[in-house]
Amino acid sequence: MATSSAELAQQELVEEFEIFDNWMDRYQYIIDMGKQLPDFPEERRTEEFKIQGCQSNVWMWHQEEGDKLIFKATSDAAIVSGLIALLLRIYSERTADEIMHTEPHFLQELGLDKHLSPTRSNGLNAMLERIYQIAKQDS
Repeated sequence: MATSSAELAQQELVEEFEIFDNWMDRYQYIIDMGKQLPDFPEERRTEEFKIQGCQSNVWMWHQEEGDKLIFKATSDAAIVSGLIALLLRIYSERTADEIMHTEPHFLQELGLDKHLSPTRSNGLNAMLERIYQIAKQDS
C-alpha cells in the first residue's frame, strides 16, 4: 500500500524536530508554527465551533473542497496554537477516508505525549476527536 500524504506529513514533521536538542527549542518551534496559522474568522469564534475539554479557548471549523476536508482552527494560547498547526499539517486537506486511517503516531515520536501537561494533552485529544468525528460524518 502506498504511503498516504498524511503519513508523509508525519514523517516530515518528525524529521524537522530531530534538529532540536532540547525541549525548550521544540516548544519554541511549536509556538512559532502557531504564529503562522492563517487568520481565523471572528464570526466563527462561537460556542458552536468551540472545542470542549481544552483549558484554553480553541475554535475549529471545516469546509469541504471536492473530496477533501479543510480544517481551520485557532486558540488564545501560544503553545495550543502551535499544537493546532501540527494537527492541521497532518489532517487538513485530506479525504475523510485518509483522516480516518491516519493514526497520530507523530505525538509519540516527537515525545509530545510525555512533555505536554495533562490539560494540554486533554485539549490535544479533544481536537483530534473533533477531526475524526467530522471525517466520520463525511465518509
